[in-house]
Amino acid sequence: MPESRRVLILSTMYPGRKNKTFGIFVENQVEALRERGWKTDVAAIRNPRNDKVHLLKKYLIWFLQIAYILMRKGRNYSIIHAHYIFPSGWFGLLFKRLFRAKLIVTSHGGDLDKMAKKGSFFVKRTKLVLDQADHVIAVGEKLKQEIVLKFSIPEEKVTVLNMGVNRHIFHPQPKTEAKEMLGISPDKKVILYVGNIIKAKGLKELVEAYRRLALTRSDLELHMIGAVKEPEFYRDLKKKVQTGNIKNIIFHQAKGQTEIARWMAAAEVFVLPSHMEGFGLVALEAMSCHTPVVGSRTGGLEYLLEDGAGILVEPQNDTSLQQGLEQVLDNTQLQEQLKAQGERKAQDNDQYRLLDQLISIYQR
Repeated sequence: MPESRRVLILSTMYPGRKNKTFGIFVENQVEALRERGWKTDVAAIRNPRNDKVHLLKKYLIWFLQIAYILMRKGRNYSIIHAHYIFPSGWFGLLFKRLFRAKLIVTSHGGDLDKMAKKGSFFVKRTKLVLDQADHVIAVGEKLKQEIVLKFSIPEEKVTVLNMGVNRHIFHPQPKTEAKEMLGISPDKKVILYVGNIIKAKGLKELVEAYRRLALTRSDLELHMIGAVKEPEFYRDLKKKVQTGNIKNIIFHQAKGQTEIARWMAAAEVFVLPSHMEGFGLVALEAMSCHTPVVGSRTGGLEYLLEDGAGILVEPQNDTSLQQGLEQVLDNTQLQEQLKAQGERKAQDNDQYRLLDQLISIYQR
């Protein structure tokens, strides 16, 4: 018989020795479950590289890992929690069919916005997983609507539940001290982006919006922190910065959560100009640090920033983005309003508070 509190996590993203922030939100949830006494094993991809050679290699290793667990320990698990519908959920179905394990699937956005749109093969498998899963979690309201309407999944089978913010890490810090620790002049106003360096995050529009802002003021710095997932796009972006002679744009490699929290505390405004976004957890982390957020009116980000919790701008529109940033940078009253509303959102989405809801889904 499987142990009632033994869970197997399947994920296409999980931190590894060399890539400590890759899928960190999944690891955070796993560690929180373990703190609550849940015996949690993980079978996951820990390599973020997506070139053809690494893509085939990492998926083959992951498949062999799952096959080994299936044969040796498959009957031990009462719950399989798959992060991303396909292929994680598809592998999870094997455990459900062979050992009658309960299958929980979390959709993070990319599985619907990208994977399910690659062709009929992926659409059919996505539909199969959603149909046969015992429960589906969507990290944002927009994702839930797509799952219910596009894939005809009963609404009562789908719960909106994001991964939550770890407020022990992401919390307010004195801005002056944070800037001093990071070597930033107290006279500079920092615009911060954190995320993958890819076109779909709206970074081309961000650089253009910043260029216009910098034409009339010299007190700004734009810092972009994240892993380069699209090298050609990154080269084009840096070329635009160099040929346009745009000052004070600094690119940083991916950093750990504690350091990211310090950067958020140092920033005057956090920006997430994505073309698509399942939820926008990184924006919530900025709110938890009491940093005003400017983000695109898209996906779950639109719901996160509604009711005055952030400034919403039109996606793929550098003029709208520029105006949104201008709204926040010099308006002290607006900044305080955004901080207050952001704090409420952070409280509502505290990782440990949301963990209770996840456990209740496990135990149904």
